[in-house]
Amino acid sequence: MDHLWAPWRMKYIAHSLKNNPDEGCIFCTHLRDPHQNFILYKGDNAFIIMNLYPYNNGHLMVVPNRHVAKITHLNDDELLEISKLINLSVQALQHALKPDGFNVGLNLGRVAGAGVADHLHYHIVPRWNGDTNFMPVLTETKVISQSLEEGYEVLKKAFDTVLKKKKK
Repeated sequence: MDHLWAPWRMKYIAHSLKNNPDEGCIFCTHLRDPHQNFILYKGDNAFIIMNLYPYNNGHLMVVPNRHVAKITHLNDDELLEISKLINLSVQALQHALKPDGFNVGLNLGRVAGAGVADHLHYHIVPRWNGDTNFMPVLTETKVISQSLEEGYEVLKKAFDTVLKKKKK
């Protein structure tokens, strides 16, 4: 696997290394500083956060506020709000980035591919026709063309716009 130089990511790696495991999981600690941690929306039972290590531009996650690992442990209010936030995420991504489609899902348990297995989270990954080019196919290298800071500003405006339309 080849690697692209991306020094802007070091601050996120350093921040992750500073997190003391005794402070809780990465999602729980991120709720303490929503703007710095790229949280786009926080509801009563769940929140929307940008993935710090995205598969594509605009890769979001919907995460229950409560620390829970199993989907079967979510209560009805959490399940409903998570579903609504996935819908909101798709609408905001459509507004801001105009993708041709989406991958939406979750990995339950480490063996299923969950990077953070003890706090379940849904992925929303926007996809575009032709977004798999020669880089990942031939060189196993993925190029992300927008910084997280720029993406956050664009998506935050899109979320605000979609939420204003819903209130009308």
